[in-house]
Amino acid sequence: MGARCSKLSACWWPPHFKSPRLENGAAGEDGSGVPVFAEYSLDELRAATDGFAADRIVSEHGEKAPNVVYRGTLFSSGATVAIKRFGRSAWPDARQFVEEARAVGLLRSGRLSNLIGCCCEGGERLLVAEFMPHDTLAKHLFHWETKPLSWAMRVRAALYVAQALEYCTLKGRALYHDLHAYRVLFDVDGNPRLSCFGLMKNSRDGKSYSTNLAFTPPEYLKTGRVIPESVVYSFGTILLDLLSGKHIPPSHALDLIRGRNITVLMDSCLDGHVSSSDGTEMVRLASRCLQYEARDRPNLKAVVSALASLQKDASAPSHTLLGISQDAVKENAEQVSFSATEKAYATADLEQVHELLENEGYDEDETASFNVSLSSWPGQPSESIQVKKNGDDAFQSKDFTTVLECYSRFIDTGAMESPTMLVRRGFANVVLGRMEDALEDARRAEGISPEWPTAHYLQGMALIGLGMELDGHEKLRIAASLEAQRTGRN
Repeated sequence: MGARCSKLSACWWPPHFKSPRLENGAAGEDGSGVPVFAEYSLDELRAATDGFAADRIVSEHGEKAPNVVYRGTLFSSGATVAIKRFGRSAWPDARQFVEEARAVGLLRSGRLSNLIGCCCEGGERLLVAEFMPHDTLAKHLFHWETKPLSWAMRVRAALYVAQALEYCTLKGRALYHDLHAYRVLFDVDGNPRLSCFGLMKNSRDGKSYSTNLAFTPPEYLKTGRVIPESVVYSFGTILLDLLSGKHIPPSHALDLIRGRNITVLMDSCLDGHVSSSDGTEMVRLASRCLQYEARDRPNLKAVVSALASLQKDASAPSHTLLGISQDAVKENAEQVSFSATEKAYATADLEQVHELLENEGYDEDETASFNVSLSSWPGQPSESIQVKKNGDDAFQSKDFTTVLECYSRFIDTGAMESPTMLVRRGFANVVLGRMEDALEDARRAEGISPEWPTAHYLQGMALIGLGMELDGHEKLRIAASLEAQRTGRN
C-alpha cells in the first residue's frame, strides 16, 4: 500500500515549503520573545505587502520618501511587521548591507522596535522589523488632532529613548543615524520604542551620519566623523521636540535658553500642566546634551538617571498616557497575528493542519449541496462504504499514499462529490509534494462549498507551495474572512 508513517516528520515536509529559516530553526525565538534575525526572499516580502501596494504604506511621507515603510504580514510566522524598502541607489554593496543588518539584528530590547530580518536580492534592499501600530512621536507631537501629548508621556518617551540608546551603546552600537521624532514609535501597548532602522548606516556610501545638517552634531560638521558622544547631542534635539512641540534647530533653542526665554521655548499646550521646576530641569538637560564640545555633554547613564527622577505617573500604563482605550489596545493586539487556523496554513504547519482537518470531520458535508449516485459504483454499495472507511482510517494514521488510493477510487467513480474527501485528498497531495493536484482538489471543494474556509485555506497553502505567494496570500485572506463570518454567526 506504500510507505507508512506514524507521525508527520521532516520526511513529509514538501520541498516546496522548505526554507533556510525553518530548517535552521531561525524562525523561532531567542528567549526575548522576538524572532531571531532571518533573511527573507523578495517573493516573501512582496507577498507580505500585497506587491508593495500603496495602501500598505505606513511611513508618514508616503511614496514620495526615498525609503518607504510598509505594513506586511509574514507567511513564515503570521506576524504583522514593518518592512522598509530602500531606494534603488541605496546600499550598492550587498555584502555590507547584510553584514550591517545582521549586526543590528543581534540587538534585542523592549525599548527598540527590533530588527528581525532583511532581504538582499538584485538591486533590492529591505529590512523587516517589529510593527508599531500607534504612529510616531512626530505625529503625536506635531500633528495631533484631538489633544496634545501629555507631559507625563513626553518624559516617558524621553526616558525610554535614552534607555534604548544606552542599551545600544553597551552592546557596541553607540552611533545612531538621523535621530529625530519620526524614529520614535509607539507599540501595541502605547510604549515608546526607538526604531532599529536608525542603527543602520543610512546613505549611499554607508558612511553618512545625517541628512539634516541643522540637527547634526558639531563634530561631524567639523571633521566629517562622529564619536559615541554624538548620539547624546542628537538626543538633545529629541528633548527640544518634546519641550517645544515643534522641530526647532538647536542653535535657535540654545539662544533662547541663554537669553532665559524658556517660556518661549516651551510648548504652549503644556501651560498649567507642568511645574516650572520640572520644565527647567528638562531644559537644563537638553542644554547639556547640546553642548558644542563633546566632552561637556553628559553620558547616557547620567541622562537616564536625570530623566528617571522627572517621571510622573510612573505606574500609569502607557496606553492611558497616550490616550488609547483598552479596547483599541486589544484590537491592535489581535490584528498583529493570524488566527490559529490561518497561521497553520500560512506557515504550512502540516501537523497542525492535519489535526484541524481531523477535528472538522465531515461537518461540511452535512451542509453542502452535492450529488450522491452510488449507482455509478462498479460493485455493491457496501464496498463503496468500506473504501471510504479505509481512506478515513488511512488519513487518521497518516498513511497518505493509501489516502490517495482510497479517496481517488471513491471520488473518481463519481459516486459522491464530498468536499471533505476532496480537501483530505488535497492535503495528502500537499504532503506528498503534488501541489498542482492539491490545488485542483481544493478548487473542486470550493466549487461544492464556496463559503467553506478550509477549501480556501488549502488553496492558499498549495499556491504558496507552487511559488505563487501573492495569490496564496490573497486566498488565505479570503479564508480568514469567511472563518471570521462563520465564527460570528455561531
